[in-house]
Amino acid sequence: MTDARQNILSRLRANRVQATAVPAVYAKPLGWDRERRIVEFTRCMQAVRGEVHRIARSDWVDWINREMIARGLRRPLVGRSAIAEQFAAGAAAAGFELARYDRPIEAWKQDLFEQIDFAVTGTVAGLAETGTLVLWPDADEPRLMSLVPPLHIAILEADRLYENFAELIQAQDWASGMPTNALLISGPSKTADIEQTLAFGIHGPKALITLIIE
Repeated sequence: MTDARQNILSRLRANRVQATAVPAVYAKPLGWDRERRIVEFTRCMQAVRGEVHRIARSDWVDWINREMIARGLRRPLVGRSAIAEQFAAGAAAAGFELARYDRPIEAWKQDLFEQIDFAVTGTVAGLAETGTLVLWPDADEPRLMSLVPPLHIAILEADRLYENFAELIQAQDWASGMPTNALLISGPSKTADIEQTLAFGIHGPKALITLIIE
């Protein structure tokens, strides 16, 4: 082995990256109680044109029925989750033309894009600091439910409203079971052109309603 090669290898060994200890779990505690979380979530969501309503557990289906009929929206979409079953039970009485996301998208893609007025989904959590909804799309509530219809109605349990993302992933132990797909939604769809003019509803729902269930 030549001296030059030996010198190069020696320097590489000396500069080898050493194993580091596992970092401490990141946390950002804010000390917000339940009411403060709801207030901050609502403020942030409304700042980007999202609607937020606090609804009693027994009233959320009736609220959707009344409000959507008043807005002239009669074609809802639901999946196969527990939320879907609760809503479907009261949808017929309201006169909705209920659609189910229960088949491959290729079989009814045109209907999804042209015949649906709004979709109703559940949520995994909400983040108060940023006014963000967290969804884990799956076979029961596919991702397109929250991305395609003009209006997305998200059902958020008040006790699943966390201060921020750091608290959420610790409280729900994401480290032991990461989702294959997670959506973080802060308001309706929006984008900005090169002149930084903000436009809503360009690449997804024009409106987002969050019902905080208490």
